[in-house]
Amino acid sequence: MSVLPVAPFGRLITAMVTPFLPDGGLDLDGAAALASHLVDAGNDGLVISGTTGESPTTSDAEKDLLLRAVLEAVGDRAAVLAGVGTNDTRHTIELARSAERAGAHGLLVVTPYYSKPPQAGLAAHFRAVADATGLPVMIYDIPGRTGVPVLTETMVALAEHPRIVAVKDAKADLEESSWVMARTDLAYYSGDDVLTLPFLAVGAVGLVSVAAHVAAPALAAMIAAFDAGDPVAARRLHQDLLPIFKGIFRTQGVITTKAALTLRGLPAGPVRPPLADATEAEIAQLRLDLAAAVLEPPGSEARATAPVAAGVAS
Repeated sequence: MSVLPVAPFGRLITAMVTPFLPDGGLDLDGAAALASHLVDAGNDGLVISGTTGESPTTSDAEKDLLLRAVLEAVGDRAAVLAGVGTNDTRHTIELARSAERAGAHGLLVVTPYYSKPPQAGLAAHFRAVADATGLPVMIYDIPGRTGVPVLTETMVALAEHPRIVAVKDAKADLEESSWVMARTDLAYYSGDDVLTLPFLAVGAVGLVSVAAHVAAPALAAMIAAFDAGDPVAARRLHQDLLPIFKGIFRTQGVITTKAALTLRGLPAGPVRPPLADATEAEIAQLRLDLAAAVLEPPGSEARATAPVAAGVAS
């Protein structure tokens, strides 16, 4: 019997990197292959053109091509969310409508960054984007990158919008997030791999992950164990994953993730400036972190499952 709330986009979602060719061009074949690999490994969904997808350095046209390639590859068996957030409401709406035309199953909308809008501005921004399409919206709350958190009262008010259904929480404030979960029906997804288990304990439904690029079987097993009412097994899996939770963020997460994928022979390619590819020393440490973590526990073929909302990929 499931103990977790209903998850509108599944339990385990990877914020997928955008593979590039050696010359820095978009690698659409690589993106399709990577998406297929991630779903085969246990992901219920993917975020395309999020922060880990290097969205600040991909054009609108590239975002559209990438989304369409991933939808064609896995859209019939996984939820595919388009990252459309910018610090310009009009631009975000344009990207949201483009994603809807491409066939996205949902939208990931990050808090507008750099401008530091007041809470009223944030609320107006999220409502305007949610009004612009018929797609369900996941708010991405990450004040460490954006400079502004979505405060509890703002989130509670936004939950009244029929298409604002979920939150990717990278605020690391269990108390405030708990209050929102207690007062709304928003589906909370941990936005920090290492905090997934404590977030599940207070009412979250799953994880939007970076580490799942290489650790999807173990992460899916951890979520499934907690959902099955076995917190001891879930805690053991969490502890087995600690080395990669730390290792994937020793430097900027995209850099390390692409290095890890390259080590495994999976499509990734270089990062785009102003990011810089991993150094030899960073790769050597990453090898140690990967070796120290248990990424594929026994029985990892048993995937985490979740009810999904009507109209969203199963």
